[in-house]
Amino acid sequence: MTIQKWPNLVEMFYDQAARYASKPLLWHKQDGKWQSQSWKEVAQKVADLAGAMRSLGVGAGDRVVIVSENRPEWFIADMAIMAIGAITVPTYTTYTSRDYSHILENSGACLALISQKSLAATFLKSAHLVPDLTDAIVIEDPELEQTINVKLHNWDDVMADSTTSVEDVRASVSAGREDVACLIYTSGTGGAPKGVMLHHGAILHNCEGAARVVEEIGLDNNVFLSFLPLSHAYEHSAGQFLPLSIGAEIYYAEGLEKLASNMEEASPTIMVVVPRLFEMLRTKLLRTIEKEGGLKARLFDKTIDIGMRRQKEPGSLTWAEKLYDPLLTLLVRKKVQKRFGGKMRALVSGGAPLSPDIGHFFVSLGLPLLQGYGQTESGPLIAVNTPSCMKMETVGKIIDNTSLKIAEDGEILVRGELVMKGYWRNEEETGKTIIDGWLHTGDIGEVDDDNYLKITDRKKDIIVNDKGDNVSPQRIEGLLSLENEIAQAMVYGNQRPHLVGLIVPDGEWLREWANENGKPCKLEELAGDPDLHKALSTVVQRLNGKLANLEKVRRFAIAPEPFTVENEQMTPTLKVRRHVLNSVYSDVIEGLY
Repeated sequence: MTIQKWPNLVEMFYDQAARYASKPLLWHKQDGKWQSQSWKEVAQKVADLAGAMRSLGVGAGDRVVIVSENRPEWFIADMAIMAIGAITVPTYTTYTSRDYSHILENSGACLALISQKSLAATFLKSAHLVPDLTDAIVIEDPELEQTINVKLHNWDDVMADSTTSVEDVRASVSAGREDVACLIYTSGTGGAPKGVMLHHGAILHNCEGAARVVEEIGLDNNVFLSFLPLSHAYEHSAGQFLPLSIGAEIYYAEGLEKLASNMEEASPTIMVVVPRLFEMLRTKLLRTIEKEGGLKARLFDKTIDIGMRRQKEPGSLTWAEKLYDPLLTLLVRKKVQKRFGGKMRALVSGGAPLSPDIGHFFVSLGLPLLQGYGQTESGPLIAVNTPSCMKMETVGKIIDNTSLKIAEDGEILVRGELVMKGYWRNEEETGKTIIDGWLHTGDIGEVDDDNYLKITDRKKDIIVNDKGDNVSPQRIEGLLSLENEIAQAMVYGNQRPHLVGLIVPDGEWLREWANENGKPCKLEELAGDPDLHKALSTVVQRLNGKLANLEKVRRFAIAPEPFTVENEQMTPTLKVRRHVLNSVYSDVIEGLY
């Protein structure tokens, strides 16, 4: 299979649909069974929806909001919007009414496509107050008790009434690679989300670059399992359009709580993942093995030991270990791989920094965990490791046809077709971010002698203490969260003499500790408990022993609740919203000094 260069995303989809026709494309769970839709069936549904939206007055350049979890209709809606020259505006299912209001007012969307009635209940409260949004197509009836300013249309009805053919849609597609395909709103780690204008060419550039990496493991017969939010540029490009570009199948997971069983059922070959998932999986695996003990624990530990040394010190294995290793693959690695479906070729980690120890751990178990790097403003992919040439301490090599340079202050600058058109209705921020064609990423990094990129800091997140020393909070937070007793952490210390922290204990560890110590099992009741603080202080001191003086966390407080998307302390891709935590816990943090 060759990697093609298409003029737009719609043409790519319909070209591939003609090629693969009756082969399955989209899979979803219905009545407990996986159901497939072929390329040909999906192509017609895209045409049907495109015709329906045209009949509602949606035209080229109009913005259309998608309010839905990952499912086949998300894909169909996205392609249909782009097919008529309109612009997709994805939203997160975790948004509040205030979030939806900001997106609707900023984007000026005229139509919404909504899946579940629970989402409609939150979204329509905002939509009712926005004059630009006149219509919404709903998959589930929201069962309103009175009319609102938005006219509702049933998905099945508008699809059944449409008479648009695939040929009609293909003939009318006129978008070029320079035309805006979607507005992806940033996750808001530093304030109100900004609408990133990604053009067809940016996403196609990402697909072409990623396909070159996939080429190593085989472009044919790939299966993706989609579970990260499609409203994020990472899943949107790598979990939807990359599969299209290489003719792969896409399974939609039923949710994070059913991800383990979905992996075993779908047997994916490629998954787009975030580091936090693997941090949780590692903790769970280690705790399970520790409880089982005996021979299983010894075999597991030996597998990790040999796997780690094979990666870090290739010549350190004895001849006996080399003979013993295939047996460990049979007894340990194959069983772990089976939990991931047994056919995994690549787990691509992005969206946040991956601890090298986490990466080495899973590679030791025979799972190809590849760290990559990018941001919404670049479509998002900039660099990624490859299975044959992996450097776990780096984010890999720059993808094809992309220029990268390091500014005098260490900031990573990127140029190429992948760079966004700008921020929607925000020329001031656009001008600060794209200068002379170079995207200023806000990340600090370096390129090694083999042309691998290493991210060392986040420009805006760097803590500068009262002596002028620079400290990376993300590195320390990552190390804290790798401790079995700690689930989440935030470090603070700007213009201060030392660092302090906010810690969320690991839930399972906390339950065991509480039972052993005759304490209540609720975090909000235990947050101020001196015995719990003493137990966690031992953990923090253990880590401090491995850190430089300026990196040590001198004092900490225990948060009364986890950082979550729902309480707006985490982004939908599980990154800490530092400004929110600083605001919520300002008195607590000040009290630590």
